[in-house]
Amino acid sequence: MKKKVNIFTLGCSKNRVDSEVLMKQLSENGFEVYHESPDVKANYILINTCGFIGDAKEESIETILNFVQAKEEGLVEKVMVFGCLSERYKTELEKEIPEVNAWFGKFELPKMLEYIHAEHFKSINPSRILTTPSHYAYLKVSEGCNRTCSYCAIPKITGRHVSRSMESLVEEAQSLVKMGVKEVILIAQDLSDYGIDLYKKPMLAPLMEQLAQIPGLKWLRIHYAYPARFPVDILPVMAKYPNICNYLDIALQHISNPMLKAMRRNVTKEEIYELLHTIREHVPGIALRTTLMVGHPGETETDFEELKSFVKEMQFERLGVFTYSHEENTYAWDNYSDEIPEELKQERADTIMEIQQGIALSQNLQKEGKTLKVIIDRREGEYYIGRTEFDSPEVDNEVLIRSSKKMLIGDFYEVTVQDADEYDLYAVPR
Repeated sequence: MKKKVNIFTLGCSKNRVDSEVLMKQLSENGFEVYHESPDVKANYILINTCGFIGDAKEESIETILNFVQAKEEGLVEKVMVFGCLSERYKTELEKEIPEVNAWFGKFELPKMLEYIHAEHFKSINPSRILTTPSHYAYLKVSEGCNRTCSYCAIPKITGRHVSRSMESLVEEAQSLVKMGVKEVILIAQDLSDYGIDLYKKPMLAPLMEQLAQIPGLKWLRIHYAYPARFPVDILPVMAKYPNICNYLDIALQHISNPMLKAMRRNVTKEEIYELLHTIREHVPGIALRTTLMVGHPGETETDFEELKSFVKEMQFERLGVFTYSHEENTYAWDNYSDEIPEELKQERADTIMEIQQGIALSQNLQKEGKTLKVIIDRREGEYYIGRTEFDSPEVDNEVLIRSSKKMLIGDFYEVTVQDADEYDLYAVPR
C-alpha cells in the first residue's frame, strides 16, 4: 500500500510553487500525493503555512488545529507543518502545539523528506506537480527580499534576495509549455531586483525577452514589481511582444510623502507619479494592479485624503487594500506604536474600496459591446469562466460566458461583452 500524503497550501503563489516541488519529490518516492483533497484521511498531512500578517497567521493556526483534531480522531497518522509561519515562530509553536509531529522552516525540504524516510532527488529540481489548472503555472524567479519596509517581516523570514539563473528559468518555462501550460506568471517577492545578485544589474527585461520567444507560450504575466529601482527597460519589451500580457502588478502602498518615508519605501510621491505615467506611456492600454495599505502608524487624515485623491486620479484597473498589522521583528514594531484604532483602519480600507468599486464599474461598462480575447479557466454552472490578458487568476476580474457550444478549458476564444458589473463581465462567443 502506498502511503498517502495530503498537502495544504496557505498564503501566496510562491508557497504554491514550494508545495508543487515537494509533491514531485514525494511522488518520485512512491507516495500517493494529493493537494488539498477534501478526504482528510491520510498517513501524512503537510501544511504549508503563511506568516505574513495577523489574518494569515490566524488562518494557518486554525488549519493546523483542525488537522490536529483529525489526528486525534484517527483520520491522520502524522501532521507536519512547514513554510513561513514555522520559519518565523518554530520554537514558540513547538511549545504551543505539541500535538504536531514535526515543524520545518521554509527551506528545509531535505529534512522534511528525511523525516518521512524519503529520498531527496536533487536531479529533478525544480520539477513539480502543478496544482493550478494545466493551462497556467507560476514561475518563481527568486527568493527573499533586500527591502527594508517598516511593516514587513518577510525579509527576516526568507532572507536576502537570491535570483535563479536565467538559463534555469528559461529551461523550466520550456518544460512547462511542453506540459501544456499556455500562460506563465512570473512571481517573486521583488521582481524589480531580479538578477542584480547574479549579474550585477537588473535582468528582468532580458529574462522576459527570452521567455517571450519560447514557442507555444501564449501569455507571459508579470507579478510583484517594486516602485523603487523599477526596471523601466522592461516596458519596451512588454510593448514589443504580443504574448507579454499588458498587465503589471506593482505594490505602491501609499502616496503621501510622510507615509512613504515612515514606511521606508525609498520612493517619493513625485517618483511614483512619474513612474506610472512612464509605464502608461510606453505600454498603452496596460492594466495596472496595485496594493495599498491604510492605518500605518502616523497616518493622518491629511495623508488619507491624499491617498483617496490619488486613487481617484490614477484610475487603477485593479486595486486591493489591506490594513496595517503590527508585526514582531519589523522596524515598525521596534520604532512605532500601533496607535490607529482597528475600526478606523477598516473604515479607511472600506472607503478606498468603495472608490475603487466605482472606478471598476465605470471601466467595465466601457467594455460593453467590445470583443475580447479570453482564456477559459473552468466551467461553473451555466457559465464558462474566462479571463482576459488584463486579469490574473484568482485575484482579478472574470468573464462569465454563456455558450450553446462546448468551450475547451485552457483554450482561447473571442467573446463579445454584453453586460458588466464591478468585477465581472458577461459575454457570449463571437
